[in-house]
Amino acid sequence: MKFSLRLNNDHPIADYIILAQAAEAAGFDQFWVSDDLFLRSGPVILAAVACATERIEIGTCILNPYTINPAEIAMLAASLDELSNRRFNLGLSSGAGDFLKWIGITPSKPRTAVIETMQAINKLSSGEKAPSDGHFLQWNNESYLRFDPLRRVPVYLGAMSPNMLRAIGQYADGGLPLLFPPESYESVISYIHEGAEQAGRNHSDLDIAACIWVSVSEDRAAAEDVLKEKIAYYGHAMSPLVLDRLGLTLDDFKAIEQAVMVEKNLEKAKSLVSEPMMKIGIAGTATDLIPRLEGLAAMGATHISFGPPLGPDLLVAVESIGRDVIPYFQ
Repeated sequence: MKFSLRLNNDHPIADYIILAQAAEAAGFDQFWVSDDLFLRSGPVILAAVACATERIEIGTCILNPYTINPAEIAMLAASLDELSNRRFNLGLSSGAGDFLKWIGITPSKPRTAVIETMQAINKLSSGEKAPSDGHFLQWNNESYLRFDPLRRVPVYLGAMSPNMLRAIGQYADGGLPLLFPPESYESVISYIHEGAEQAGRNHSDLDIAACIWVSVSEDRAAAEDVLKEKIAYYGHAMSPLVLDRLGLTLDDFKAIEQAVMVEKNLEKAKSLVSEPMMKIGIAGTATDLIPRLEGLAAMGATHISFGPPLGPDLLVAVESIGRDVIPYFQ
């Protein structure tokens, strides 16, 4: 079993160095950081982490081709791979439409844009030219990196919708499918396997991270409180596939979105998070995670990725998972 951590890019940069070093010491295999709009830069955070660690792989979860030009994503990926000595993984997807609308971007054919971007980056990081006459990319024959990348950087696709999940199986090296809740793994993985079969690929060659939300603390109320905050902030951006699994709809999150995004009243928003919504993640002690993680393992998961909020004290959460969960599955 492989284990990874995912963090949002909303903490001081110095904190990530401490957390990454703790994750490396605890036996985690990968350390992912998001690049959500108007927070700290994920690539800058990962550069700091790369210089402060030796073994653990690092990655973006995720970059999108709308706010960063694919040429610059390729430059960034090859540079971080060089800085980390071949430890960088590129997490890529189309971005959340609800957040892109803040800056006036309406994604057009997002799956096509992501696939064209991934194919171009694969060529560029392989040291090849990447001319394109696609729907999204119109590049001429001068499109190539002016330095020698160390290797073709592995690309992981972030996905929640069936079509993007199939694209993981068809094109990517790995996947970051957001499960919400963990029990949805079986339905999610079926789309990935379907895509791999369509492309004549062996799905066992792919690194599929079962991405879940956890909040770990000996204080259960405190653990639940920070999970409520995460659900309040991101719930309205979840896909219909995820919500259907929970018996919820986007309408269930409208009042919460109004409270947190418009009224900026986080306490009100958290008070509106219902019990069914809490099933999106797992809150409790590290050992409380194990029964639902066993379910993931039974469904065939070979990589479990622990994501935000992680807990009221991030360092304690990382150390607790490393002490109580990782050894259990090894």
